[in-house]
Amino acid sequence: MPKPATRTYSRYSQDAVLLLGQMVRQARIARKLTAAELAERAGVSRGLIQRIEHGDPGCAIGAVFETAAILGVRLFDADRSTLAAKTAVQQQILTLLPKAARPSRKAVKDDF
Repeated sequence: MPKPATRTYSRYSQDAVLLLGQMVRQARIARKLTAAELAERAGVSRGLIQRIEHGDPGCAIGAVFETAAILGVRLFDADRSTLAAKTAVQQQILTLLPKAARPSRKAVKDDF
């Protein structure tokens, strides 16, 4: 099956990719790495790093996750105590998570 020439993405997907790209960029700058240095460590091109940072949804998910892992960007962070200390950009992660991924607010009665 041929790859479609253009693909449309939902607003949710676009926001998630953009947020992850911003987090990758901030982590790279905080670690004082150039895009070329990060690309070499991740085994990808500098252009792909730039596309990831700009929130291009066409990037391979493996390359995006590997880049985030090298920089120490937490991809799935739903721990309440940790989230309380996060910055404003990282707080937006909760907005992107579906409600089912959020911790339950009800106390579970398991005393049988």
